Amino acid sequence: MRPFRALTYRRHDPEQLARVSSPAYDLVTAAARHRLAAADPHNVVRLILPEPTGAEDAGGAAADRPGLVMAHAARTLRQWEVDGVLQRDARPALWVYELRPTDGAAATVGWLGAVALPPAGSRAVLPHEDTFPAAVEGRRALLAATETDLEPIVLAHDPDPEVTALTSAARTDAPDLHLVDADGVGHHLWRVTDPALLEAVGAALARTEAVIADGHHRFAAAQAHARDDAGTTERAAVLALVTPMGPGGLRVEPIHRVLPGLDLATAGALAARGFRVTELDVAGRGSLVEAVQNWQLDPVESGFLVTDGVGLLHLDAPRDVVRAAVPAEGPPALQRLDVVLAHHGLFQRLWGRGDGTEEVLVAHDLEQALHAAAERAGVAVLLRAPSPADVADVARAGARMPRKSTLFVPKPRTGLVFRPHDD
Repeated sequence: MRPFRALTYRRHDPEQLARVSSPAYDLVTAAARHRLAAADPHNVVRLILPEPTGAEDAGGAAADRPGLVMAHAARTLRQWEVDGVLQRDARPALWVYELRPTDGAAATVGWLGAVALPPAGSRAVLPHEDTFPAAVEGRRALLAATETDLEPIVLAHDPDPEVTALTSAARTDAPDLHLVDADGVGHHLWRVTDPALLEAVGAALARTEAVIADGHHRFAAAQAHARDDAGTTERAAVLALVTPMGPGGLRVEPIHRVLPGLDLATAGALAARGFRVTELDVAGRGSLVEAVQNWQLDPVESGFLVTDGVGLLHLDAPRDVVRAAVPAEGPPALQRLDVVLAHHGLFQRLWGRGDGTEEVLVAHDLEQALHAAAERAGVAVLLRAPSPADVADVARAGARMPRKSTLFVPKPRTGLVFRPHDD
């Protein structure tokens, strides 16, 4: 990890930072993008999810539109810097980033900096999820156009007592940037420029390995961009928030699935060939949402739930036909995960679905899953989160979970710190 000259919004007051920042690009729905863009003419969503209009989008073949979109983002970024909306730091720095829920839950804290892209075969940074080439290409094209890391990936590193001590030492004064987001999470950032401290942090983190917690597509895009930009590969890096595994680190929440055009009765009948299927009494549990939440919180529960928003099925006790669908070369940590059994055994083997983005949709919370299932006349498959230890075991074994298997929280806010590639 090395320091960099950050690009930040000139106005640092918390209310303004809340208006111009956003969640990560892959968590922003079309409706949310509209709200964010309307909140402020300089909201970062205009850069991470650009949508040119008017003359900029007129004419030209449809095949040219992705290039127009990325060029629009690059022009917008440069214009904001020219206009003084954004300003470049005078000195390279690392940033301590603390995410503190206002409900009293423990804070997550880490270091934000430019992490060198590891060479092929290195175990310094380990992915644990599959990626989609089209999504990687979209992020690569945005990198190539803007030559700026617009949002960080998140890495979870091996615990190290020296890193913990250095992190505490860097948070003695008031933060340089801070805001509270709509979910009640406080974001506090300290700019660190002391050369001795920067050197010590870099040396301490260099002793550890890290698992990608968030940003697999952005990490792959950074690698692809570095390969394309051969003249600067010796300085190829990616903006990353590096947090410890365990105390002071991230939590894992589930990401659910939605299968469009599949009714609950058919889903249950087909699933019964490979699972024990139990119909749950929703009325006796208060409501469907309450029934799901109670199930998710019960530590002895297993399997997953299937619902169309009205009925609710519990699938567990997978049979041999399901387990045989899981790739045999995968490590034990991978083969037992619910998300793996669901993708390989349920979706592909029993329901005959592929893994395309229109065949299996992802939903980042229960409300989104239920809404998508109703809107697409399908069913939502509600999963339990894997443990951080399972995620680390899969990554260290060189294996991959299905795309979008984990939701590490809390997440850094996009738009607080950018990394220009000429830093």
